[in-house]
Amino acid sequence: MEPLRPGDLPEIGGYRLLARLGEGGMGEVFLARTPSGRPLALKTVHRELSLDPDFAERFSREIRTNDRVRSAWTVSVVDFSPPGALPQWLATEYVAAPSLADWVRGHGPLPEPALHCLARELAAALVTVRAAGVVHRDIKPANVLLGPERPFLIDFGIARAVRDPRHTQTGAVIGTPGYLAPEQAVGAVAAAPADVFSLAAVLVYAATGRGPFLAGGEELSLPALLYRIVHDEPLLDGMPESLLPLVRDCLAKDPGRRPAAEEVRARLGAAEEGDWSAAVPPDLIAETGRREAGLRRLLSASQPPAATPPAPAVPPPALPPVPGTAPSAAFTPEPARGSSSRRPLVIGAAAGGILAVAVTLAVTLPGHGGDKAGPPAGSPPASGSSSASPSPSPAASSAGALPASWVGTWSGVGPGTPDADGITRARTGEFTVAVTLTAGNAGEIVGRQVSNVKEVSSGRDLGCTEALELRQIKGNTAVLAAATSHPTDRAASFDCPRGNLYVLTLEAPDRLTLASEGAQSAGAPAALTRGR
Repeated sequence: MEPLRPGDLPEIGGYRLLARLGEGGMGEVFLARTPSGRPLALKTVHRELSLDPDFAERFSREIRTNDRVRSAWTVSVVDFSPPGALPQWLATEYVAAPSLADWVRGHGPLPEPALHCLARELAAALVTVRAAGVVHRDIKPANVLLGPERPFLIDFGIARAVRDPRHTQTGAVIGTPGYLAPEQAVGAVAAAPADVFSLAAVLVYAATGRGPFLAGGEELSLPALLYRIVHDEPLLDGMPESLLPLVRDCLAKDPGRRPAAEEVRARLGAAEEGDWSAAVPPDLIAETGRREAGLRRLLSASQPPAATPPAPAVPPPALPPVPGTAPSAAFTPEPARGSSSRRPLVIGAAAGGILAVAVTLAVTLPGHGGDKAGPPAGSPPASGSSSASPSPSPAASSAGALPASWVGTWSGVGPGTPDADGITRARTGEFTVAVTLTAGNAGEIVGRQVSNVKEVSSGRDLGCTEALELRQIKGNTAVLAAATSHPTDRAASFDCPRGNLYVLTLEAPDRLTLASEGAQSAGAPAALTRGR
């Protein structure tokens, strides 16, 4: 992470820029924040690329590819630039963790228990990528983040949908030399087996500190390296015997002889919850802790001053008194941003469908919306009194407690997406959202959301159920986060992400409007009304 340079924009797409994260062939990457303090990785596109008449379509395809892959091992798309905007940009979740490349350069190869765990986790990630119909095509150490709970596979910037060969050029090398499959090195169309090859090459790097086609400390020209990848056997000295047969199979020159991602996962065994954090070096856990603490300080320092909300033109009728004190961190209600001018914003998103939570606040259609990020680093629970005070005025409602006026059952119906293409976005009928809210303080679970929406082609219920935790409340606007999430249909095979951040506004005693940070979807209910 580096400071911003003179001439850098202060904000892009309504998101304040805080630091530089890197720069590549496509553009620059910045650390940004939402007004409520959620960190984002915001990638901008070089202006000369944006001026290419064909680039807008390619950039849009990149976004669709990123957004199609949703799992515990990938970061979610949060927002992106509207058509015609300069610079073009894409915002995703930010993980405050070192890449595998950075870690191995600074600390040496991973110990064997961590290496085995990395192999299991990345194999599971690759299965989800394959299930989404995507080929990553650039799996390399720099695109693996070593998070404290699990590794993440990032940057699908040059990935292409498996079923969209029109946009894959033969004769062009796509990927990073040293981790390319032979078919990529010769410019052929690379399918799913190429990712298996690259995964094995990454494991060689994690175990030895070098790629499989370089000796220690060796440097080669690009043509010489590509020649080795195509014609020479990999150098596997230093690989643990327990992984050697699998890695050798994955590095087969012939794509047809490599095991599929599902077989790789089966041979390695399932990735169990907690295995990663137990296996990685203590120094890595300490490093991610330092990065997260630094991120919190940066977000806190960039927090805008608290703004006093204007008094309503007509006082709300008979709001019950609510106790509390001023919040420990200011909250500014967030308007819909970026793509919100193109599609309605809704709360939550399943890995293939709508979100339903213990506090059912919103729903996102498959392939869009919610994300799996944890609580935003910049918005700690507000400090409020846990006991009621006798009779404060409605205007003095606590920023740390949900007022009694919110308590009750709320519901709404959206039209769904009956005209969607059924590929990049599921074709669904009407969906319903039912929310039950109870009184509670910041940091507590205050409700339940249940969403139901059926996919037209299959009849599957793509809804999710979430339990919502109150993060902040000020005036008539509240921020809640999904603490737990699971498919409403317990037999469903997709995953519902946790940590989605929701912004609710009590516009009238019987009406809640919904918004979320980047949860983009069409067909969602715009508001919920109180049940009678």
